[in-house]
Amino acid sequence: MSAGGLVALAGHSLVLAHHDRTVVENVSLDLRAGTVTALVGPNGSGKSTVLRSLARLHRPAAGAVELGGRAVSALSAKDFAREVTLLTQHRPVPAGVSVRDVVAFGRYPYRSGWRGADLEGTAAIDRAMALTGVEPMANRGVDELSGGELQRVWLASCLAQQTSVLLLDEPTNHLDLRYQVEILDVVRDLADDGVAVGVVLHDLDHAAIIADHVVLLAEGRAVASGDVADVLTTEHLSRAYGVTVHVATDPVTGAVHCRPVGRHAPRAVSTV
Repeated sequence: MSAGGLVALAGHSLVLAHHDRTVVENVSLDLRAGTVTALVGPNGSGKSTVLRSLARLHRPAAGAVELGGRAVSALSAKDFAREVTLLTQHRPVPAGVSVRDVVAFGRYPYRSGWRGADLEGTAAIDRAMALTGVEPMANRGVDELSGGELQRVWLASCLAQQTSVLLLDEPTNHLDLRYQVEILDVVRDLADDGVAVGVVLHDLDHAAIIADHVVLLAEGRAVASGDVADVLTTEHLSRAYGVTVHVATDPVTGAVHCRPVGRHAPRAVSTV
């Protein structure tokens, strides 16, 4: 995995609130070129809110977001969209619109108008559809798709945007095992090609597989931040999630595995 390049998008001492209630307090993170940064933590810890603030969709009550060292507030919406894209958890399902047309939505920052010239658009759309496996359904209406199929279509739309920063909020949600693996591979490949990726993941093993850097959030604060092996530990995870989480390293692959332990966890069988 990449050691990471220059800081592409950064949040500095972010304080984020919903109405009068602070939900994220004093969180800082850097998204670096060629690096996958995974945000993990329990429900309500502020992961998605942090991601939305990096995408200019949630204004910080304090702190700042910078793109390439410039305040994002100084950039036009189109200039920002040429550099940063976000896959959210909840997207609309437009009736009567084909899969290819939805993927083409991602090219809007490059058009002077809705049907303006976009010389690289066709190639970008074709590549995005191939990467996400949605080519066979190109002419189907998106209102005919399953949740997992729709998730891949919206991811393709983000990839068609060809940004240097990719923000993903639970990209494997609704996907079966095959497409979970394939989407994680795509994310890792994009980072290896120089894209700065920030991704919210609930599956800790997924984070361990693709991340270079992990930020563990709990109750709106970053309780640990660093390399996978330093953050995904039994001590950190058990404290953050409020349940015992056993962490082990595969002796052959070196992969980190995280397993929560409940009252009905398998017990060792006595051989006596």
